[in-house]
Amino acid sequence: MRIYISVDMEGVTGLVDAEDVQPGGRDYERGRSMMAEDVNAAVRGALAAGAADILVNDAHGPMRNLLPEALHPAARLVRGKPKQMGMLEGLTGEYDAALCVGYHSRAGAPGVLSHSFMGHEIEDMWLDGRPVGEIGLAHATAAALGVPVVALTGDDVACAEMTAWDASVATVPVKYAHDRFAAELRPQEEAWKAIEEAVAAALDPAPPRPSASGAEATLTVRWQSASVAATLLGIPGVTADDSRTTRATGRLPDLYRQFGVWMRVAASLTSQPPYC
Repeated sequence: MRIYISVDMEGVTGLVDAEDVQPGGRDYERGRSMMAEDVNAAVRGALAAGAADILVNDAHGPMRNLLPEALHPAARLVRGKPKQMGMLEGLTGEYDAALCVGYHSRAGAPGVLSHSFMGHEIEDMWLDGRPVGEIGLAHATAAALGVPVVALTGDDVACAEMTAWDASVATVPVKYAHDRFAAELRPQEEAWKAIEEAVAAALDPAPPRPSASGAEATLTVRWQSASVAATLLGIPGVTADDSRTTRATGRLPDLYRQFGVWMRVAASLTSQPPYC
């Protein structure tokens, strides 16, 4: 059994603030250690279920947060950027299941460090008219490849978002949001045990696979900056709903990859910090 793990940072055990998850932050080094512990718990669960091959993709910010020496030796690591598929780099239809570790809720949700990909620059997103963030877009892209997302870890708001998207996905709340930068923390040993056990249970027996799909989807993004939307209209196939809202239609995962280009354009035009 081949398992793919996308690991973000905002939903990691014990982390609640930008200082915990941004390079240079006063608690960033501790944050990256906690990130490794969460993903290692997921790796142990996958191994317990019989995984023979595990690929971990560092999916947060600079994508160089996980130290290779801190990662479980049974897992391979995709580290650094740019990555053409960003948070899903390396995911193909050859994998039997995908796990989302340390994920967070979408922009506007009351979850810890909630946002959609780019802090405040992305105000909202929709996939086929349905509100979506990193959780839903990852799930939909994996499904289009024929790979089921079987487990997600994060705060309780992220878990609820995943359940609303697909109730069959096992979720592990490692903290309970009080506000965007405050949470009640689950004891770390308890959280890591829960991650390990949930992943093992989600993978045994082997989960059913969705049928890979070539169907088209429409992604709509509302930006904070009208200049981002105007610039994106130079990309063939991108249209505008209004001065700050763009959309495009295509097949997933191609649309996911194109969205990565949108974000690189937006980053080149703005200097908005991720959390403020």
